[in-house]
Amino acid sequence: MSGPNRDEPLLFEIGWEVARKVGGIYTVLRSKADITVEQWGDRYCLIGIYSPDSAATEFEPLEPGPVLGPTVEALRQQGVGVHFGRWLVKGHPRVLLFDLGTCYHKMDDWKYALWEDLGIGTPNDDPETNDAVIFGNLVAQFLAELGWRMPGRPIIAHFHEWLAAVGLPLIRYRNLPVATVFTTHATLLGRYLCASQIDFYNQLPWLEPDIESGNRNIYHRYCIERAAAHGAHVFTTVSEITAYEAEHLLKRRPDVVLPNGLKLDNFTVLHEFQNLHSEYKQRIHTFTQGHFYGHYDFDLENTLYFFTSGRYEFHNKGVDMYIEALHRLNQRLRRESSHITVVAFIIMPAMTNNFCVEALKGHFMIEELRETCDTIQREIGKRIFEATARGHLPDPEKLIADQEWVMLKRRIYSLNRTGLPSIVTHNMLGDSEDLILNHLRHRRLINRRDDRVKVVFHPEFITSTNPLFSLDYDEFVRGCHLGVFPSYYEPWGYTPAECTVMGVPSVCSNLSGFGNFMHRHVDDPESHGIYILDRRFVGPDESISQLADMMYRFCRLTRRQRIQMRNRTERLSELLDWRNLGKSYTDARNLALQRTYGTTTT
Repeated sequence: MSGPNRDEPLLFEIGWEVARKVGGIYTVLRSKADITVEQWGDRYCLIGIYSPDSAATEFEPLEPGPVLGPTVEALRQQGVGVHFGRWLVKGHPRVLLFDLGTCYHKMDDWKYALWEDLGIGTPNDDPETNDAVIFGNLVAQFLAELGWRMPGRPIIAHFHEWLAAVGLPLIRYRNLPVATVFTTHATLLGRYLCASQIDFYNQLPWLEPDIESGNRNIYHRYCIERAAAHGAHVFTTVSEITAYEAEHLLKRRPDVVLPNGLKLDNFTVLHEFQNLHSEYKQRIHTFTQGHFYGHYDFDLENTLYFFTSGRYEFHNKGVDMYIEALHRLNQRLRRESSHITVVAFIIMPAMTNNFCVEALKGHFMIEELRETCDTIQREIGKRIFEATARGHLPDPEKLIADQEWVMLKRRIYSLNRTGLPSIVTHNMLGDSEDLILNHLRHRRLINRRDDRVKVVFHPEFITSTNPLFSLDYDEFVRGCHLGVFPSYYEPWGYTPAECTVMGVPSVCSNLSGFGNFMHRHVDDPESHGIYILDRRFVGPDESISQLADMMYRFCRLTRRQRIQMRNRTERLSELLDWRNLGKSYTDARNLALQRTYGTTTT
């Protein structure tokens, strides 16, 4: 980290997910790394935790330069495991990773000091908090050493989430000359409260955070988060809905809102997104044939693919509402004897014991049928060529040989299966207790022949090595027609944002950061393929009816109308580009510098 002007600020971003894919903040840090490096060059460095497994694929070790080198060496002399290098993502930002294991012997002393100095007590039986205390002390120690060696040079430290934020109140208590920014991507207590299915947003002004966090045995974690929010020179959140939540739970109104963006280069395909939709839809057709054909068939030309995905949070992610709305949609389409079939996917990781034999068998039988038909097609082509080359028209009755008829009949018979197509692709551990499966069965969404809505629960994330789809997740999304994310608790919402930049219409709720953002910036969002469900000002039953109506209206669109909608959806991509949304980060850093040093960045 060297530069022509030694007075220019240094920027450090501190996160649990730096070069470690353990949560959604990984996507935030990774996707904006390229833009941040463009702006800050080698004055930018991320700080995280060293994990050998993650480092093997995400981290390139290097020796630090003259700016950070002396400080890193000083820490190493004190027994701290410090790894310096580059994160192997676009932009190749510099990273500093601490090996927490080298400092476990100091944990008790640091926890005692945290109590004595800041009044934050931490139990011994919370390994995650123990790691957070060690990491926070190492970050504070590093910044103190750096500031001592570079007096007068402005330093910005941007902390993400409570797990990485213990160092922030330590910096303020020790009066270190560091401008601090804290971003809560989702308040800890808010996530817990919403998971318990209380009427969170209506009760929020009257909740007692100390009591609520104590009842859930997270009071010590809550204290860390609140200390970071109040200690930061600049406090930020990712959306207006989270700002409202933080104001009541953390007792500080955020100074700046930092919406989460995307690096559009990762999704831009030179306006080929319509062709890619058709290509990947054909692969989903292949899965559908393998999963359903043999039990019964339906017209794939009149089939729409809906999906929801994310962490398995049944209520917070709105899976309960998705299933209820699918039930109502199914009833409506059946009453109308609709020619439309909806295949609704649920892509959420759960505990499984590999793929169902039936799911694999159907996939392999369809592939065998396809290979047989391709072989026969080549033979028919040869016969047509040989006949016409000799000046004759081929005899239609002799185009398919007797043994080929036998092969086709065998393939057709092998496809025949009894019973109903499974609603899940894997052998579930705890099948009878699974919330998703139980709710699907309760609503009789069990893939009956006359159901117009079919369901497929795929309890792991989709990757290119998946034998059922042979698609990456992004390719699967492009092949679908509609993403449905009716979340109750969603501080931002990357899944609908990713749909938007890929030209895939989506449903989100007005309790999600993304939904609020689009409502503020887009006139008539639905005409642009952004359906915003009201979950804040109406009751659950009315929200379910709204969602069912939204999906029904989408089913009524013609193919041409869906193409036009995808075009309008994709045009919204610029709104989500980090080159635009990154300006909010600049505002937050400038405000922190101004409050600390009386200066701003250039």
